[in-house]
Amino acid sequence: MKTYSTEHQAYLNKLRKERIWVFLFQFFIALLFFGIWEWLGQNHLINTFLYSYPSKMMKMISSLLFSQHLLHHIGITLFELIISFFISFCLGMFISIMLWLFPFCSKVIDPYLTILNSLPKVALGPLIIIWCGANTTSIIFMSLLISIFICIINTYQGFSSVPTHYIIMAKSFGANKWQIFRKIVLPSNIHPIISTMKVVLSMNLIGVIMGELLVSKKGLGYLIMYGSQVFNLDLVISCIFILCLISYLLYLLINKIK
Repeated sequence: MKTYSTEHQAYLNKLRKERIWVFLFQFFIALLFFGIWEWLGQNHLINTFLYSYPSKMMKMISSLLFSQHLLHHIGITLFELIISFFISFCLGMFISIMLWLFPFCSKVIDPYLTILNSLPKVALGPLIIIWCGANTTSIIFMSLLISIFICIINTYQGFSSVPTHYIIMAKSFGANKWQIFRKIVLPSNIHPIISTMKVVLSMNLIGVIMGELLVSKKGLGYLIMYGSQVFNLDLVISCIFILCLISYLLYLLINKIK
């Protein structure tokens, strides 16, 4: 059993209280937002056809759950999201490591990374459909294009920002480049990597929904497109709310890595 000093225990209690207060304020902001929205909708102070309101959303979500369609669509979107996140993060990390290990290559590739990252990926949608077909592969490829360059750029910048005197000291003890990376560069970038994971995950979700809007006949993106086509805006807003909830739960999951 671990024992802590009085000062350390007081510090841990302070951190615990801070986390509780942060959560309470986050919950209060969300509760206030939905409460005001519900009040405006119930009193017809907003156009409920265009903007809906929380109780109407809950009825829509309940009807979709009872029809057993919603979980299927959520599962499809989550599958595409997890696959695209895994590929983009692992590939982005590998390329970032190679760029750090070989500085000459990083200098050559740097402008191309900026150019590729700035490309409007939606404009490539028709080409992606032609290349990959109107299927799940197109959706994952779209998500990969949107997220991988951000992953490479952010991660490589973190690797490059390690203080040089740490590296010089390690070299003076005879460490090679790979040992310096494993013992100094990577451990000092754990928190930046976790922050990059959050950004990459959000970009992957955007890419998956964009891909589903273009080609899919299933998933939350498809439900959003279908709802807009039949002017069922309750369905559209309900799916957007579900996407926000998924994003928040995945954010909490990544936070547990710390």
